[in-house]
Amino acid sequence: MLLDYISAALVTLLVTLDPPALAPIFVSLTRGMNADERRRVALRAALIAFGILAFFGLGGEILLRLLGVGIPAFRISGGLLLFWIAFEMVFERRNERKQHTADVAITEDHIRNVAAFPLAIPLMAGPGAITATILLAGRADSNPIYLGFLIALIALGVASCFLVFMMADRVSRILGVTGNVVLSRLLGVILAGLAVQFIINGVEALLRPPAL
Repeated sequence: MLLDYISAALVTLLVTLDPPALAPIFVSLTRGMNADERRRVALRAALIAFGILAFFGLGGEILLRLLGVGIPAFRISGGLLLFWIAFEMVFERRNERKQHTADVAITEDHIRNVAAFPLAIPLMAGPGAITATILLAGRADSNPIYLGFLIALIALGVASCFLVFMMADRVSRILGVTGNVVLSRLLGVILAGLAVQFIINGVEALLRPPAL
């Protein structure tokens, strides 16, 4: 059971964070910076993204409870959102949206806060990753062991983004246009399956008779 949770959480987080797709965007955002400046931008973005995702992993369910939103309802809505992200990945719309977000940020902020926006938010800790984190935390059912593994997996996913940033030029060249397209569509199909499973779990929870 724990192994199933770890494998599902790892795949979900890596797919929603989508580190390889961030490589060309990081290159464009940090164009003109030296190696030390790029490293500082990558580290700050990773730390901010981890803090946001860890917050929603530990406190997202409490926040939902305060808002009067049940976990089953959020599983269904979150699953639908993840399915839409998967749809965008399969039909090559997600990278265009991410690049547009990055371009707007460069124009408006002149790269002063590029680590916080748009790298950390919304490219890394975006709606998809936050939704996935809350859903995975709900699946952990307040079990401290499961939540501990979730935080560790969030750290692992963010660390993979940081490593991709450090090797962004090389990764972008290795994957090329065709490689990015194939990888994005493959991950999109996997995410679609996980999204449907979240929806099924939410519907089952809603239909389950209350415990006496």
